Amino acid sequence: MHIKAYAYLIVATLCWGGNAVVGKLAVGHVSPMMLTMWRWALASAIIFAISLPQLKRDWPVAKRHLPVLIFLGAVGYTTFNVLLYSAVHYTTAINVTIEQAGIPFLIFLANFILFRIRVSLAQVLGFSLTLVGVALTASHGDLKTLLSLSVNFGDGLMLIAVAAYAAYTIALRWRPQVDWRTLMAIPALAALVCTLPLVAWEQARNTMMWPDAPGWIAVLYTAVFASLVAQIFYVQGIIHIGANRAGLFINLVPVFGTLLSVVIIGEELHLFHVVALVLALGGIALAERGKPAER
Repeated sequence: MHIKAYAYLIVATLCWGGNAVVGKLAVGHVSPMMLTMWRWALASAIIFAISLPQLKRDWPVAKRHLPVLIFLGAVGYTTFNVLLYSAVHYTTAINVTIEQAGIPFLIFLANFILFRIRVSLAQVLGFSLTLVGVALTASHGDLKTLLSLSVNFGDGLMLIAVAAYAAYTIALRWRPQVDWRTLMAIPALAALVCTLPLVAWEQARNTMMWPDAPGWIAVLYTAVFASLVAQIFYVQGIIHIGANRAGLFINLVPVFGTLLSVVIIGEELHLFHVVALVLALGGIALAERGKPAER
């Protein structure tokens, strides 16, 4: 049993479940690019403040792996969150959270195609259940819309975000052997730099919105919990049990996110949401129970 890894991953997914809810609550209080920029500005300031001596020790190794570390920040931190915060302007927080259940399926598929990582039949069935749940949510309970490609614009943005975070998880395979603080700090700084042209673009379109009081609360939550706590714990989970099994726990994001969306925002819970949640929970239980024997 990997109780510590499970605890890391459960806390991480709880923080991420709240991320979509906070992103929805931030609509009208701070623009998406501005929220992402301040999120990583604050997260970078905190992580650098507590890890500067360690960063100096790790720098000889880290500088040889800067392309990987920059990729992690640009894709996993900036691209994913910019798309998520933009998506909630067009679709519900419930949809945004449930669609993240597609991340484990993409991780599994990429690991199998690129690295021939062994999987069991139970894991294949678990991932398949996840995919059906994502399709059901993205189509708002009407799978026929997928055949006509008439998916909500926000859901479309979120599906691209899902692909970005799966790529981030796969790329962690090439992370340098450095302390977790270094592994968090340099990508966080890269994420901040990547948001600057996006904020400039937002300003050029006259859509930039400086955070008001609720907007700053959203920035604080996303910087501390959705960024530092969740990312650190997610990486620790991957280190303990691998990307395939750790990625599967992302299926808990829709569970936490849906419950928080109903309780905090008061969003309406539809039958297809419940079905998708059952598929997500069933998928994670089936795949984890039927994991290949460890060598």
